[in-house]
Amino acid sequence: MNYRYRINYAKEDGMRYTSNLDVHKMWERTFRRAKLPLVYSQGFHPQPKIQQASPLPLGFLSKNELVDFLLDQDINIDSLKENLSSTLPSGIVINNIIQIDLQEPALQTQTEASEYHIFFLDPIDEKLLIKQISALLSETSIKRIRRGKSYDLRPLILEIDLVTESPLLLKMLLKSKEGATGRPEEVLSELNIPVESARIIRNQIILIDSN
Repeated sequence: MNYRYRINYAKEDGMRYTSNLDVHKMWERTFRRAKLPLVYSQGFHPQPKIQQASPLPLGFLSKNELVDFLLDQDINIDSLKENLSSTLPSGIVINNIIQIDLQEPALQTQTEASEYHIFFLDPIDEKLLIKQISALLSETSIKRIRRGKSYDLRPLILEIDLVTESPLLLKMLLKSKEGATGRPEEVLSELNIPVESARIIRNQIILIDSN
């Protein structure tokens, strides 16, 4: 019998410039070092059954990333967390681990949106930014080019909210479905804010029917 587990973890400074593919490989190495009884795919090149929710662009940080994996043994959650935490590289911190029903759809297909928190590294005109956000949200279509293909950014923007406290915080809720993913750096571009002057943190991955 197989058992499915989901790790909620933070990606911190030590892993900022580690690609999504390398993060996947990191989890594979970590599971093997922890000597977990991984379940492998069939075929000529069996691979451990590991799924990530939604790729995190290079240079971004995250408080809540998700990865699912399958084991052929039922393992105590506390022991599992302690075992994995002792083998993880600097920059990856496990928030929690839960067991998931095997019949649930693939993690990638459950992903609906991502919430991002953007902090500004340089002084910014708050009143001007409020006007820019209002103008952006009033648009019915925002045509952009990504990888040589035209797409409409506007339907990918679900919410933008400026929290006028100290420090100033820009919140974005963007679609995160396969073939329809909003990227915060592209929204910043439309607001005339250089991505180099912002710190982008994924605060939450929102799953379909998630409470």
